Amino acid sequence: MPRFLRPLLRGTTYTRLLHLWVPMLVVSIWLFIDMSTPWVPALLLVPVGLLPAVRRGEGVQARLLLTPGEAEPGISEAPSATWRDRLRTVLWLELRMLLGAVTMFATVQLLVIGFELARCAWGSAPPGVPLPALLPPHRAWALLTPLPLLALYGVVVGLGELITACARRLLGPSAAERLAALEERTEQLLERTRIARELHDSIGHALTVAVVQAGAARAAGDPQFTERALDAIEETGRAALEDLERVVGVLREAGRPAGARPTLGDADRLLESARASGAKVDTEVTGPVAALPGPVSREGYRILQEALTNVLRHAGSVPVRVRIAVTDGQLALEVRNPLPAPVPGPGRGSGLRGIRERAALLGGSARTGPHEGDWQVRAELPLG
Repeated sequence: MPRFLRPLLRGTTYTRLLHLWVPMLVVSIWLFIDMSTPWVPALLLVPVGLLPAVRRGEGVQARLLLTPGEAEPGISEAPSATWRDRLRTVLWLELRMLLGAVTMFATVQLLVIGFELARCAWGSAPPGVPLPALLPPHRAWALLTPLPLLALYGVVVGLGELITACARRLLGPSAAERLAALEERTEQLLERTRIARELHDSIGHALTVAVVQAGAARAAGDPQFTERALDAIEETGRAALEDLERVVGVLREAGRPAGARPTLGDADRLLESARASGAKVDTEVTGPVAALPGPVSREGYRILQEALTNVLRHAGSVPVRVRIAVTDGQLALEVRNPLPAPVPGPGRGSGLRGIRERAALLGGSARTGPHEGDWQVRAELPLG
């Protein structure tokens, strides 16, 4: 089939034609009531278009019939929120009725002309039809019979494209709706980034502890040490599975709350896990850690978790100094460990980048890198 005739095989062509014909049902009913005032339906559309819910109904119809199957058709389904939306809806209703009238007239007249041209070809001169009535009967007129049908095809396809473009223009999202959609999209991206960090921190920590513990148990050859290592691996694995189940639940159900996330009040679990992996952890906690705001305490826990994971992964069983200090307006968290080998410049891993991102989200700062012969991770988070 030629390319220009492909719209005949698309269902959208016929749903758009149906959309153009719908307003004419109202006009037809009114003409049965009073044929002398055909303009009344167009006049009644003005107060109707000012109703907020009408914009939603027109948007639903337009998406269903003009752009079926399109995920983002650019047509809003929200009710009118401003007078500008109401006026655009009125203009849309009037334009829809006008194009519907043109479609109805063209459809009927072009079909009639095609039929009467065929009658002329068979020797019958049709009365009352504008063009065929002027033509003498002749077989040659049969060659012109397809022309009205082609014209009808062009009118239907062209008006369908035109009404769709007008719908996107007049029923499209307002500036406020576009801003709200952008904010929602931004929130979704931020949530996905946060979930990615959660998975990286919790699963990465669990795998690191398991690998270190398994290696230490194999090297030690001590049944008691192996038992403790297996206990630590089991406990860390259970915690990681809980985090994974919570995150997967959030991904499956968009409206489901994230649930309880660990805070610095649960830091003992991290410290014991690091000690069980062979690290010699020296901890100093000052200030009311339990009274920290929820976001600060949760992000502080993840920063501490990532710092300890990096110690186990890159330094192994080394002495680690952990300092947690809560002052009047700030949480200061520091993790230091000896460098096993010279490190050229600051850390550039995804985990260290995640530490800096977490601190920045709360308006704080984080520094990672060599400091006085040790490797240091220091984060400062404001409390308010």
